[in-house]
Parts: sequence; C-alpha cells; structure tokens
Amino acid sequence: MTGLRTRAVHGGRQDLGGLGVHAPPIDLSTTYPVPDQAAGGAALGAWAEGVADAGSPVYARLHNPTVARFERALAELEGTEQAVSFASGMAALTAVVQAACLMTGRRHVVAVRPLYGGSDHLLGTGLLGAETSYTDAAGIAEALRPDTGLVVLETPANPNLDLADLDDVVHQAGAVPVLVDNTFATPVLQNPAAHGAAYVLHSGTKYLGGHGDVLGGVVACRAEAAAPLRQLRILTGAVLHPLAGYLLHRGLATLPLRVEAAQRSASELADRLAAHSGVAAVRYPGLSGSPLLGGQLRGPGAMLAFEPVGDPLAVVGKLGLITPAVSLGSVDTLIEHPASLTHRLVGPAGLAAGGVPAGLLRLSVGLEDVADLWDDLDQALRVSC
Repeated sequence: MTGLRTRAVHGGRQDLGGLGVHAPPIDLSTTYPVPDQAAGGAALGAWAEGVADAGSPVYARLHNPTVARFERALAELEGTEQAVSFASGMAALTAVVQAACLMTGRRHVVAVRPLYGGSDHLLGTGLLGAETSYTDAAGIAEALRPDTGLVVLETPANPNLDLADLDDVVHQAGAVPVLVDNTFATPVLQNPAAHGAAYVLHSGTKYLGGHGDVLGGVVACRAEAAAPLRQLRILTGAVLHPLAGYLLHRGLATLPLRVEAAQRSASELADRLAAHSGVAAVRYPGLSGSPLLGGQLRGPGAMLAFEPVGDPLAVVGKLGLITPAVSLGSVDTLIEHPASLTHRLVGPAGLAAGGVPAGLLRLSVGLEDVADLWDDLDQALRVSC
C-alpha cells in the first residue's frame, strides 16, 4: 500500500502512459463512433446494467473517461472498490436513497442529526418516497424498523462538529447499510468504509475540488453497491460534467497538503477563539478530548464553529478578509450563519434537536496566513461584543 500523498498524486492516472500524455486529457465528447453497431449495442446494454467498464462509451450519459479517472482516484483514497460521481453532492445522496430504499422496497431512513441542511431537508420532505426518522448517534438501534433501508450520518457533523463512533454506528445498524457523509473529514483524515460504512459520500464541491470553482458529488462503495448507482445516474442523467471531473481529479493531487495546512491554522484559531472574551463557546474536534481523535479521525480538520457573545450577524458584517459565504473547503476562509443559510430549511426545532445553537457561526479555514485571519476575527468580535 502506497502512502496517502502518493495515492493522491498518482491515483486514477494508470492509463496515461499508454496514451502517451502526462496530464489527464479532458474528453468533451457527447457521443462516440460505433462502427460495429452490434458491439456498440452490447456496450450500451452493459452500461445499463451498471458496469464500471464496457467496450465503448457510446454516449456521454453512460460513461466518460475523464470522469472515470476521478472516480478511480477517489476510490483509491477511500479504500473502496469503486466510486460513482454525480452532478452534485445532493444528486449523489438522492441516488443512494433511491438505491438503498426505493429499489429494495425498504422505504425507511434513519438520519442522525445534525446533517448538512440540504440533506436534512431532502430526507424530511418525503419527495423521494422514503420516510425519515431523526435521532442521535446513540439512538440508531432503537430507531430501526423492519423496513429501514439506510442509516445516514455525518461525522464530523455539519455544522456543530459532533463526532460519532463509526464502529458503534455500524454495529447498531446491523444489516442496514450506513451512509457516512465524509465531506468535512475528507479521505485525508477519515475512511468510513474501513469501519463498515456501505456508502461514503462527498460533496466534491468542497475539499476535493478545493478552489470553489467546481460542483460535483461522489459516492465510494463496494462494486455491488456501485452498479445500481450507475444505473440511476444513467436513467436520471445526473452526470458529472467532464470538466468538473478533470478539476476534481486535479484537486485530489493537493488534497493532503491543503487539508494539513488548513488544519494547522484551524487548530490555532480554535485555541485563540476559546480564550477570547467575545466568544461564548467553540466547537472543534481538537478541543473536545474525544477518544476518536487520533484513531478513527486522524486529525481535527479545518472546520470549526463558535458562538459569539454578541450578535452573530454583526460579527459576520464586520469581517473584511474572511468571505461571508456558504460552502466550505476552499483555499480562502469562509464563514456563515447556519440558522440563516445552510440550515434555514431545517427550522428551529430541527436545529435544536441536532444541538445546533441559533447563534452558531461556521468557519471553513483556508490557506491564508493565520495571523491575518486572527486579526480579522479579533477585530470583528471586539466590535460586536
């Protein structure tokens, strides 16, 4: 087994030598010539069955070589057999719910709060034809029903950075497959499949791309779980664009370095915020003393959250360097008020059930000089408290 940084740089590039190129090419074809129509038809039939490879791409909704390289690279980093990418993280989550619940007839989902607000809202609407029961990590076994098809959770959780013991979660779930949203941790810090998770989901828009310029989602899983996801992707058309696949693949090469650098700054900022008179509470895995840190979670990460003493919206309004925006995992530092934005549709009751305070601010630490970030935070907190 090669090291993480080596896999991040070389993953998915095994075919480049045969192509005689150094940088992965971007294949923008929407259709592919099939001089042998019978062979083309056989390939189309194979894609429809959810295979990972066939004799010809035939059509871009079925397969794209650029996207496939990214998928192979991500699977290598997550330690899974395969990965399936989608147009967004929400499209990826939708496909997993459809595959695990609707295609099996087990239309009940157990969701551990807090979750990303979009995920929470999707599961709660019932629009996918599944019924969701919300619980905490300790209550999974009690929430299961005979028709439960999926357990969904994030750890570290969005937005309050709660940690869940994945070994315990999988044990409680028993035969029910577990989906872990690994967006906050990334494959650099955590590999849920190694703890028994059936599906490992990423919003590739965040750390995997890393530069705030690409939208995408991906699910890493076993080969047998990947096949129905590909079938659904073909039928729904929720495909990842080749340019997005290229950018996500390129982002993986620097992922370990970016996460490690941002994590160092986040750790320092968390310590400073915890001692600041304008801050009531800080949520950061590095401050929690959790036994999961250093084992399941190899580092505290670059996401943190805090409650200012004063008006959280006033704090955001006083910031000059830090960007007030949703999303996360970019090279620049981003801040947002979850109750107003990413988790607005969850509502006050859902936020309270997930332990998310109304005044919480979520900070995605980027790659700026930590002294400059601290100066910006400090002045905003002093003015608003």
